[in-house]
Amino acid sequence: MPERDREIAREGRGRDDLHEYAGGEIRSYGGGVNPWLLVVYAILAVWGVYYLVAYWGGLGPGLAR
Repeated sequence: MPERDREIAREGRGRDDLHEYAGGEIRSYGGGVNPWLLVVYAILAVWGVYYLVAYWGGLGPGLAR
């Protein structure tokens, strides 16, 4: 039994959660997104909106006279 399959068994994932592509070279598992990653996405979205509002406008660097 390959090491990755042992890890799947330890985590309690079933083979139904596993999707294989490219003849088994690529494996994809069903699941959710980690909460900390959702927080990072939210912070980046807020920062992006702030940056867009704070620095929008003007003709661009070197074009204003």
